[in-house]
Amino acid sequence: MNLIQTLEREHSITITNEIIHWIGNNQQRFDALMQIIYTAEYRIVQRASWPLGYIAANHPSLINKHYDKMLSLLDQPNQPTAVRRNLLRILDQIPEIKEAFHGTIMDACFRYIENPNEPIAVQAFALGILHKLSTQYPEIVPEILSIIEIRLPEASPALKSKAKKFYKIARF
Repeated sequence: MNLIQTLEREHSITITNEIIHWIGNNQQRFDALMQIIYTAEYRIVQRASWPLGYIAANHPSLINKHYDKMLSLLDQPNQPTAVRRNLLRILDQIPEIKEAFHGTIMDACFRYIENPNEPIAVQAFALGILHKLSTQYPEIVPEILSIIEIRLPEASPALKSKAKKFYKIARF
């Protein structure tokens, strides 16, 4: 399969499923998809990020060698929102985040949930990641609660749902 040509055809669930099925848990094919995420033009990167999220959620070990580059994409302002959303979805859904990257990920997630202009899905996934990391770093709970209390009155239903789940667990 030529991934670029496949992604150029259209942006659809059919193409996404075709790519997911073709890659499976094959590291080399996954690496080829990641290379597209790092180097292709905006539209193709946006389309490639959709199957990326599903593949990594189903086969989290495939992302292990990509953490550094993946996280650097979170800080690039010219990245499509779809890339940030799908990278955060991956980190939210995988059972365990590599410990060496906890600080970088927490910093990014705090920035996203503090920014009311950040897309709702990005904020919701960021809050989910912080929730997961708060079990290992309980000292971040007060800061998360503070942000939730400020943001909750004007939050979207998705963010309110994640915030209320966190709030119930965090308040002893």
